[in-house]
Amino acid sequence: MSTTKTYNVRGMHCASCAGIIEKTFKKTDGVQSAEVNPGTETVKVVFDESKTNPHHLSQKIEKLGYTLVFPTAEEMKMSAEEHAGHLGLNQSKKEKLAEVADMRSKVITVIPLAVFSVFVMGWGILADYNVLPKMSDTLYEFLHHLLPLMATYVLFVVGKPYLLGLYRFLRYGEANMDTLIGLGTVAAFLYSFIVSAFEDVLKSLVDVHQTYYDVTIIVIAFIALGKYLEARSKIKTGDAIEKLLNLQTKTALVIREGKEVEVSIGEVVHGDLIVVKPGAKIPVDGVITEGSSFVDESMVTGEPMPVQKKTGDRVVAGTINTSGAFVFKATNVGSETLLAQIIKMVEEAQGSKAPIQALADKISSIFVPTVLIIAFLALGIWLLFGTSTLGFSQAISLGLVAFVSILVIACPCALGLATPTAIIVGVGKGAKEGILIKDAATLEKLHNVDTVIVDKTGTITIGKPTLVYVQNLSNLKDDELVSILASLEKKSEHPIAHAVATYAEEKNITTVDVENFEGIQGKGLKGSINGIEYYVGNAKLINDLSVAFDTSKIEEFTAQGKTPVILATKEKVLGFVMVADEIKAESKQAVADLHKLGIKVVMLTGDDERAAKYMASLVGIDEVIAHVLPQDKLAKIKELQAQGNIVAMAGDGVNDAPALAQADVGIAMGTGTDVAIESAGITLLGGDISKLVKAIKLSKMTMRGIKQNLFWAFIYNIVGIPLAAGVFYPFFGWLLNPVFAGFAMAFSSVSVVSNSLRIKAKKL
Repeated sequence: MSTTKTYNVRGMHCASCAGIIEKTFKKTDGVQSAEVNPGTETVKVVFDESKTNPHHLSQKIEKLGYTLVFPTAEEMKMSAEEHAGHLGLNQSKKEKLAEVADMRSKVITVIPLAVFSVFVMGWGILADYNVLPKMSDTLYEFLHHLLPLMATYVLFVVGKPYLLGLYRFLRYGEANMDTLIGLGTVAAFLYSFIVSAFEDVLKSLVDVHQTYYDVTIIVIAFIALGKYLEARSKIKTGDAIEKLLNLQTKTALVIREGKEVEVSIGEVVHGDLIVVKPGAKIPVDGVITEGSSFVDESMVTGEPMPVQKKTGDRVVAGTINTSGAFVFKATNVGSETLLAQIIKMVEEAQGSKAPIQALADKISSIFVPTVLIIAFLALGIWLLFGTSTLGFSQAISLGLVAFVSILVIACPCALGLATPTAIIVGVGKGAKEGILIKDAATLEKLHNVDTVIVDKTGTITIGKPTLVYVQNLSNLKDDELVSILASLEKKSEHPIAHAVATYAEEKNITTVDVENFEGIQGKGLKGSINGIEYYVGNAKLINDLSVAFDTSKIEEFTAQGKTPVILATKEKVLGFVMVADEIKAESKQAVADLHKLGIKVVMLTGDDERAAKYMASLVGIDEVIAHVLPQDKLAKIKELQAQGNIVAMAGDGVNDAPALAQADVGIAMGTGTDVAIESAGITLLGGDISKLVKAIKLSKMTMRGIKQNLFWAFIYNIVGIPLAAGVFYPFFGWLLNPVFAGFAMAFSSVSVVSNSLRIKAKKL
């Protein structure tokens, strides 16, 4: 049976590593597909459980220096505290920080040696130009014996990973970044060691005063520093997941046998009554059964203002109770909670690959072997052609410099990190804003969208009927009129009746008992209050009563999409109220912001055309298509796509499912806990259309970051490799010193990660 699993990988740190792991898994019997992400240091494997298993897969890559990290937190039954430390990178945060601390200690030991080597190297260069006096023979001899000792420590202790990379290449034929660094530094060290050991024999062939111990020391120091800064920065890219995980509470105050008992979050079951006190986090999803409060839902929905919650309202795990105490009934626990779904979705999205990464992956797969060939060719060409013009001593010296420089500067780390680091930060930032992105491909598509299709109900409007206008035509006070209406409507199940009853409740208008209640099919209802028979309903009901009534005012409101609810007796009309699905406060500004981004906005609705056009005119929508069924929405999207438009569809994620699936990007307007996370590529928590604008801005920002990263990753190599090979030496005398190559390589990876982290600080 086929199964899909995602595992963290220990030992992976570049695009070449990712390529090696992917290639190894794909060659393994039973593996159907493998997708490695160097940014999150994870591998997603689809395999046949009857033919292979995770332990067998791990054994396949262990000889190459990598290990699958398992069992998972669930399999290990980790505590909430341990789970909260998990970053979604490749270890728990504690382990990752320990690894970074180890790297830091090595950097601290090697940097002083590198500084000393730079000082010695600088003295020698400046002495050649008569800026400084030449070293005394005693000092030269001292350094002649000290530098080899320093280089030996640096190469075999700090540079051990690179030696292992070289060993695995020689044994298994698989090359990665460590191979390049190992081969380059070992070549420099061995050449220097041979020259030092056989100085008298070789002095007639080469310049025995020219050794490269300092290159070995400084290059490894720069690489170690770069990898340390990169690892430290990559931890920061996982901040969003960590913050979401930290929202999970460890315990809950549950009512058991009439008493409040504090239990582990894992012991909470469906139906438990849970007490939440002021300032406490809500442990699981549920419905309030007693009390009321204001709840801060900002970390889940992105909304800054606390939301009022009362009996019957739903609450979400991880949100914070700011004021009063209340009791709620647990409806979703463990992995069922909205917070758990969000964490899972963010982790999966951060681990997914954007289509733009395919280019980097393809180049990375052939990059390291190509670089090895170029390095050996450069050395051979220097020896072949340089010897006749410069002499063997200088030719081998310059050839070795070129060989080492090419291997050092051509690290594919930056190339491998360019896309995933930006995706990790972008998806995390979106989650913080209440924008849930399903995968990297969706995020990439969104930045090209030029047409947004919106549904009216629940997207542009609130999505539920609200009483918006009261017209009193009697001697009754307005509150008395509403009281009679609400008393009658309370007995009806119709959504419009609910709107009237809710209005009365919010205005603290009391209701009274109704006798002889009766529903009138398709028209309204009737009932008696204090011996008077009242009728509530539409214009058809009033016509049946043959009561004289001027309907011009009602027709005016109807044209705006409002629905009349008329109150009458058999003799006269007492008044009417208008019920409408009101436009969301943020809709007008959101449409204006979409226009600023050069995006056309089209509204598709099943409502009356006049009402739809009126609504559209209030918010500035470009085009309105009314009286459409779900299949009509689907046809309209296909029509726009056939015209070459990139279409995003924003809907409620249920009725609009066919249209959401057809659109280039489907956007579900999720309302609080009622989120169909799987229904669309992007879910906007809270149903706030202004988040649609933020989502598009985030997509553009992330893609811009990726393109900048790829540019710098490519430019380092496009410029650096020819310079290191000595292409410009015959014309300008330019040759890249391995020390500067090491600095450039380290800086390229750090700059890519740092550029991705800039996305976190930008305002949407």
